[in-house]
Amino acid sequence: MSSSRALPPLKSLQAFRYAAQSLSFKKAAESLFVTQAAVSQQIKTLEQALSVELFERHTRQVVLTSEGQYLFEYVEKAFALLEEGVKGITEDPNPSTLVISSVPSFSSRWLVSRLGGFQTQEPEINLRLSPSIELSTFVDSDLDLCIRLGRGEYAGLKSQLLFREHLVLVCHPSMIDAQQPIREQLVSIPMITDTGPDVAHVWPVLQRFLDLYDMPMKSHLHVADSTSLVEALLSRQGIAMMRYGLVYEQIEKGQLICPLPIYMKSQYDFYLVAPAPHFKYQKVMTFKRWLEDEVKVIDSSWLAYLERHPDMEEVRL
Repeated sequence: MSSSRALPPLKSLQAFRYAAQSLSFKKAAESLFVTQAAVSQQIKTLEQALSVELFERHTRQVVLTSEGQYLFEYVEKAFALLEEGVKGITEDPNPSTLVISSVPSFSSRWLVSRLGGFQTQEPEINLRLSPSIELSTFVDSDLDLCIRLGRGEYAGLKSQLLFREHLVLVCHPSMIDAQQPIREQLVSIPMITDTGPDVAHVWPVLQRFLDLYDMPMKSHLHVADSTSLVEALLSRQGIAMMRYGLVYEQIEKGQLICPLPIYMKSQYDFYLVAPAPHFKYQKVMTFKRWLEDEVKVIDSSWLAYLERHPDMEEVRL
């Protein structure tokens, strides 16, 4: 088994590095913002620890010994690697380009139409958007930030809540006769089911709730993509449980309605996800501030809807 020898103090190695670069204890002291005597003492400590002389000391200058020259090559490489590693977690390698991955439904139905405002506000930032369901590990990738729907727990990554989601039952207004009892009409309207993990867990609960009113509902269409599901609703194909953030604009315009005054708090919310150092990038902080301001409209719309419909009842999962 090989034995390892303890390294000398890092401070002494740093003083040696600067002195070896400049061949001057005075210049090394200026670079380190310490006294010349402090540099001389650190190098003396290093020489004693290694039991070798690293400099030939002359009246007006110092010169590296052969041992000093040999050590300097390794010390220079070691500190360069340390500086590169620190830079990798503190500095943005591409400050003018922001690469984002977003959940496709959020990207297509909400984000894309608003990005022009961000580009006008921040013309210096080149934006690249990649719709994707999968969460990147950010390893060997130029990706800066992900927008994800989930519970906010992502191994090795930092997540920050963007906004909370609620689920509402929606359909096209032409499918409901407001002059007739609503609940009985729902029996004849096909249920469109979203097979995504954020909505799939609500169906057993919703079915139990509806069964309390003797209203068994049939499901003929199963959709994995929320964007396609919205289009199916707008084309009068049935009724579905939808994330409010995806359909609030259609509800406000009267293109979709909530025939039953019920809602559920989604177990999945929207998060910004990235390695922790990415949240310190100036471009990420700028985009985050802009996006947080933009999504306030979703929360405001939800609160306003609840105020206009005080009979809305929460069905708990």
